[in-house]
Amino acid sequence: MYGRTIRPMQASRLLSLLMLLQTRGRMSAQALSAELEVSVRTIHRDIDSLSASGVPVWAERGRQGGFVLQEGWRTKLTGLTATEAQAVFLGGLPGPARELGLGEAMASAQLKLLAALPAGWQEDARRVSARFHLDPIDWYRGSSPVNHLPAVAQAVWHEERLRLQYESWERTSEREVEPLGLVLKAGIWYVAARTAVANGKVRTYRLSSILSLAATGEHFTRPKDFDLASYWTASTQRFEAELYRDEAVLRVTRQGLKTLSNFSPAVAEAAGRTQAPDAQAGWLQVTIPIESVSHAAAQLLRLGAQAEVLKPAALRRELRNTLRDWTALYAG
Repeated sequence: MYGRTIRPMQASRLLSLLMLLQTRGRMSAQALSAELEVSVRTIHRDIDSLSASGVPVWAERGRQGGFVLQEGWRTKLTGLTATEAQAVFLGGLPGPARELGLGEAMASAQLKLLAALPAGWQEDARRVSARFHLDPIDWYRGSSPVNHLPAVAQAVWHEERLRLQYESWERTSEREVEPLGLVLKAGIWYVAARTAVANGKVRTYRLSSILSLAATGEHFTRPKDFDLASYWTASTQRFEAELYRDEAVLRVTRQGLKTLSNFSPAVAEAAGRTQAPDAQAGWLQVTIPIESVSHAAAQLLRLGAQAEVLKPAALRRELRNTLRDWTALYAG
């Protein structure tokens, strides 16, 4: 711009300033300053830079004054339908984007898209983000720690090997992996990664279980046939199938059946599918999958007197022993 060197950060700010004016119309220097988090003096310098580059931006004085683009002047963006533009605003999850270090970039991208849409579509796009909100985290839970998320995301993007110290339920171990993709499931981040050996197997690692991480500086070639969505679907289905190794038969009240529906989807589905009248009036019999006797006992205590385990006998004993211990604990 007439011999002036524009730094990347300034160039990005100039573009954001331009899109603000195009999207919102007349704006004061104070409003632009607050929006872009810079001084009013910087805004005046940026307006001068835009004008010098040929952008028709005018300064209007007075109480209702401010900066405004010449009427009818706008940048162009083609190729999006109205529905596609709405989908972009619906799909932008601010929480995950911020965790990935892309919060500012996402906001800037949406602003640029909004500015380039035809006038009739802009209000529709705004309405989507104002009326639909996606929250990927389950009730009564916070998101898991994401200390290593930006580094893992960079390694996924640049196909760079990582050296991890990882804490599994069995032990803590060191391993070198080739990260292939990130997945956000119920507020928890996972990375699908291949063991850095010949014909290494792809496994899933929970980011919050990574104790330490270091980039090796070594690059790898991503398998051409690896599809992250397909891998994740198959992996979760296999995990759920292997998780439940036995089943239990229960006698439950209607309230007990309702409580079971708040257990895992597999338990809720099985309870609804197998329910049948019990010999005892007002009760139902259901068959549900269980991980283990001890895990099932801890879970089924939530039902209180709304359920009775009929079998297996080992689960009945586990519950009886637990209740005996509770009685002894609270007897005094």
